[in-house]
Amino acid sequence: MEAPCRIISVEQGWYVSAQQSEEAEAGELSPLLGNELHRQGSPGVSFGFSVFNLMNAIMGSGILGLAYVMAHTGILGFSFLLLIVALLASYSVHILLSMCIQTDGGGWYHNNSEYWRSWYLDGQTLLIIMCVGIVFPLTLLPKIGFLGYASSLSFFFMVFFAVVIIIKKWSIPCPLRSNYIEQYFQISNATDDCKPKLFHFSKESAYAIPTMAFSFLCHTSILPIYCELQSPSKKRMQNVTNTAIALSFLIYFISALFGYLTFYDKVASELLQDYSKYLPHDVVVMTVKLCILFALLLTVPLIHFPARKALMMMFFSNFPFSWIHHSLITLALNIIIVLLAMYVPDIRNVFGIVGASTSTCLIFVFPGLFYLKLSREDFLSWKKLGAFVLFIFGILVGNFSLAFTIFNWINK
Repeated sequence: MEAPCRIISVEQGWYVSAQQSEEAEAGELSPLLGNELHRQGSPGVSFGFSVFNLMNAIMGSGILGLAYVMAHTGILGFSFLLLIVALLASYSVHILLSMCIQTDGGGWYHNNSEYWRSWYLDGQTLLIIMCVGIVFPLTLLPKIGFLGYASSLSFFFMVFFAVVIIIKKWSIPCPLRSNYIEQYFQISNATDDCKPKLFHFSKESAYAIPTMAFSFLCHTSILPIYCELQSPSKKRMQNVTNTAIALSFLIYFISALFGYLTFYDKVASELLQDYSKYLPHDVVVMTVKLCILFALLLTVPLIHFPARKALMMMFFSNFPFSWIHHSLITLALNIIIVLLAMYVPDIRNVFGIVGASTSTCLIFVFPGLFYLKLSREDFLSWKKLGAFVLFIFGILVGNFSLAFTIFNWINK
C-alpha cells in the first residue's frame, strides 16, 4: 500500500518512515499536497518536466566516461552491467518511495608555446564566467520545479551529443591514417585494432560499476522532485523514475557503443578528448562540446538543490527561512564545485572515487539499510530480502572498487 505524503512545511525538509508508510492505506497524495501547493500559488510540476528534471539529475559527466568503460568490459559485458545498475537504481528508488513521507518534523595567461591566448580560449576563465553567469543564478532558485525548462534543454543537448557520436563513427577511419598515428593514438595498421570485443576484462574494468553508479545517481533529487510533482503519488513518481532511467539508459548505451566503435581500445577516459585530438577544427565537434558544456552547467543547479537543503536542515533547521543563509550556502557550494572542476586532473579519478564511495552508498547501501532498519515486515519478506541484497551488493562492490582504484593510484 502507498502512504500519503503529508507536507506541513515544504521549505523545512523531509524524512522517511517505513512504519507510517505501512500503516497508511491511501494511495494518493493529492489532497494534502495539492492544498499546500495551492497555498503557495503553484499547481505542481507536470509529469514531463519531472522526467526532464530527474534525467537532468541522472545525466551528467558520466556519459563522457562510458565508452572507456565499454572498451574495458566489452560490448556484452558493458550491456549486462549497465542494465543491472539501471535496474538496481530503479529498485532502490522504489525502496525509498516505500518509506517516504514528507513532514515538518583573470583574463590573460602565457603558456608553454610562448604566445598569448584570449580569455575566451582559457578553460578555467570560461568555467568561472559560466558558473557566475549561469550556474549561480539558477542555484539560487528556491524550488526545483523552476528548473524544468532548463532540464528539458539539457536533455536535448545530450540527445544531440549521442547523434553526433553516431555520425562521427563514419568520419574517423580505423586504422587511422598514417599521418595521425604517431601524433595522436599510435594505433597500428593491424585490422585487429578495429575489431570490437564482446567481453574484455582488465585492471581498468574496476572502474566499470563505479562509473555506471555515478552515471545513474539521482537519488538525492528524488524527494524534492516528488514533493513538487503534480498530482503526486508513489506510483506516479515511480513512473517518472522508470521513464527517466530508461531514456538515460538508451542515450548512455548509444553514445558509449558508437564512441567505442570509433576509437576501440584507444578510447580516452573522457570521450571528447579523442574527438578534440583527431578533429580539432571540426565545427560539429566544437558545437557538441558547447552543448555538453551547457548540459553539465544546467545539471549543477539540480543536484545542488538537495545538497543545499541538507546543509540548511543540518545547521539552520530551527531558524526561519533566510535568503542570507540560502545565498551563502549556495555560494560556498559553487566555489567548491569550481575548484574541483579546475584542479582534478583526470575525470576517471572522479568516477572511481566518487562512484565507489558516495554513489554506491546513495544508490545501493543507504536505501537498503534504511528499509531494513525502519520496516516492520518480516525479514524473509521479498521486499526486505531485496533491500538486504541491495545493501550487501553496495558494500561489496563499493569496497572492492574503492580499494582497487586506490591500488591503481599507488602503482602509478
